Amino acid sequence: MDLEQPAKRRRGQELEDAILTAGWAQLVEAGYQGFTIDAVAEKAGTSRSVIYRRWPDREALMEATLTHGLNQNRAETPDTGSLRGDIIESLRRSNQSRAAIAPLMSVIMGAYYAESGRTFADVRERALGERSSGSLDTILARAVERGEADPAKLTRRVRSVAVDLYRHDLLMTAAPLSDEAIVEIVDEVFLPLVRPDAG
Repeated sequence: MDLEQPAKRRRGQELEDAILTAGWAQLVEAGYQGFTIDAVAEKAGTSRSVIYRRWPDREALMEATLTHGLNQNRAETPDTGSLRGDIIESLRRSNQSRAAIAPLMSVIMGAYYAESGRTFADVRERALGERSSGSLDTILARAVERGEADPAKLTRRVRSVAVDLYRHDLLMTAAPLSDEAIVEIVDEVFLPLVRPDAG
């Protein structure tokens, strides 16, 4: 005779991860206005009191959820052997893993900013910290060592220009970029700015 096994009680990090995963799903499905303690608790199969023991209010839960969501599916830094190949591959990976949700996130962050005053840059810095530019820093450091990039040209703005243009196009079109567009960003804008001068 089969007996139904009691549900395993989640604790510690397992429970916290389950709540944040449910929070991210709720945010994506229902937007910022639909992101409530009650909705997240129901989706996570837990209670309000369990959530409040970990996060004092909706804003704290929102910050933790964004940190959790933005750190999902983070790819390894590409190493193709060339600066051009690394930047193109990095943008392609972003295009595959993040492009579908980027327009939705812009709407969510607009509502979040209106209520909290926090920008996406604030959230991204909190969520990713040093990792926010770590992959790009690694790619550029390797390029400098190979003589493919002039360190004197790598100002803050120049370093991020390929990613900034990618994000701009993504938000303007609300669709993943074509591979042709990614190659244009790298070949026509980024590489001419960072390559050492001839001679």
